[in-house]
Amino acid sequence: MEQALFKLVIFGDGGVGKTTLVQKYLTGIFAPDTRLTVGVDFHLKKLLVDNIEVKLQIWDFAGEDRFRFLLPSYLRGASGGIFMYDITRFTSIKNLDNWLEVLNTDPNFTNVPLILVGGKADLEHKRSVDQDYAYNIAKEKGFLGFAECSAKTGENVEEIFEAITKVMLQKSGMI
Repeated sequence: MEQALFKLVIFGDGGVGKTTLVQKYLTGIFAPDTRLTVGVDFHLKKLLVDNIEVKLQIWDFAGEDRFRFLLPSYLRGASGGIFMYDITRFTSIKNLDNWLEVLNTDPNFTNVPLILVGGKADLEHKRSVDQDYAYNIAKEKGFLGFAECSAKTGENVEEIFEAITKVMLQKSGMI
């Protein structure tokens, strides 16, 4: 059986749900009292995609401005990325350009496939980021995909990680 190892970075403003998304994906549990990530958290997940055993190194990057200068050093060797925003906080998607500016300081990261993910889809009644707006931003910025999810309900959690993994496998020529 073929094997693959990919480094996946997850980034975006603080409080958008990056850590709860990762925890839901890894454990199936939603922890509403998740504490703020300091710097970066690292996780490992094995999965089977198209008969390929994939090991995902998931790097959950802190969203606070004071940690942003660290991001370029954690990007080295990344195979894919997820930019996450909160559908209830318009500023979290408005800050995408600031994040992309940091990412683009690393010339090796410019060809890394990215998907745009709106978190907290269970809070539809508090929505401030229109789905069409986010979809168009994803297209305009060259993202390879767009989705919304809820770490609370589990909506699209598995699908997001499977989608980015398939993209990374395609880019590597394995599928």
